[in-house]
Amino acid sequence: MAAASSVAIKSITSAVKALPTTATTTAAAPNSLSFKNSAAPSSPFMKLLTTAAASGGCRSFSVKCQSNPSESSRSAKVHELCVYEINERDRGSPAYLRLGQKPVNSLGDLVPFTNKVYSADLKTRLGITAGICILIKNMPEKKGDRYEAIYSFHLGDYGQISVQGAYLTMEDTYLSVTGGTGIFAGAYGQVKLQQLVFPFKLFYTFYLQGLAADLPAELLVTAVTPSPAVEASSAAKACEDGAAGPNFTD
Repeated sequence: MAAASSVAIKSITSAVKALPTTATTTAAAPNSLSFKNSAAPSSPFMKLLTTAAASGGCRSFSVKCQSNPSESSRSAKVHELCVYEINERDRGSPAYLRLGQKPVNSLGDLVPFTNKVYSADLKTRLGITAGICILIKNMPEKKGDRYEAIYSFHLGDYGQISVQGAYLTMEDTYLSVTGGTGIFAGAYGQVKLQQLVFPFKLFYTFYLQGLAADLPAELLVTAVTPSPAVEASSAAKACEDGAAGPNFTD
């Protein structure tokens, strides 16, 4: 029986060797990433991809953002803008929501508000403020409160400036400029808030960066010296022709 099996195996082996063979040409396997040769890849990103392809494998890499020098120099320029915010007691503002449910100002109280915005010389109505203050701490020893303020200056066709930060009712404070639209698109920086008469009269000095162009001359007027007695001109209050910004926000 064993002899018969050995003969059978030899027969199968001989048959396999006798089968005709077919020559097969196999092309060299291409790299997983293929690029045309170039003396200078068009970008830093292409250089990284070319290097990855030449190494014949996948590697992790990082790409650093290369800022445009002209953009960097533009964003560094500081544009100063001054405006007045005045509550003329005709907008039902501010509202005081005592969410702290205590008889005195307490953490969590909300103060939505909107006031009028005038140019620094008080001769032009520019728009409004709109936002909310969240009471963080009542400070009776300083006769004031600390709020976290989030609001915007809506200035008609000029655009909008958004700010956020601490608002102390008893002293000057600085808030962050968080963005803008229109001519203020890309804005960042800070704004100084001067409390003249709480909560009815405030004077702001913006230090804006990131703007695409200089501010228009009509916004860069000589400021009336801040004081509790300041008032907008009668023409600006009435929004007469020549005394209101283009499509000012009301």
